[in-house]
Amino acid sequence: MTGTLSAQPGKRAMLSDILVRASALVQSMPGCRAYIVLEDLKDENAVAVFEMWDDKEAHDESLKNPQVRALIAEAIPILAGAPSGGEFRVVSPI
Repeated sequence: MTGTLSAQPGKRAMLSDILVRASALVQSMPGCRAYIVLEDLKDENAVAVFEMWDDKEAHDESLKNPQVRALIAEAIPILAGAPSGGEFRVVSPI
């Protein structure tokens, strides 16, 4: 999965911090292979997330975790709009 989130102007560092904390949390959860946070070099408000999960069920289960839900609630007020992204299937060796 990939996602791009746009923070309100001047709040990207706050959003990045929340997502880095999410990364530390979910990488220890069953089925999470990667959760990488990236700041966009061309958009000073954008942060991207690359997630790799064993399956959709593992990802969906992570969203039920109270700590994950708290981080989502912390991020929502600083977002400038709805996140965008996509789901992909790995076809090359990892």
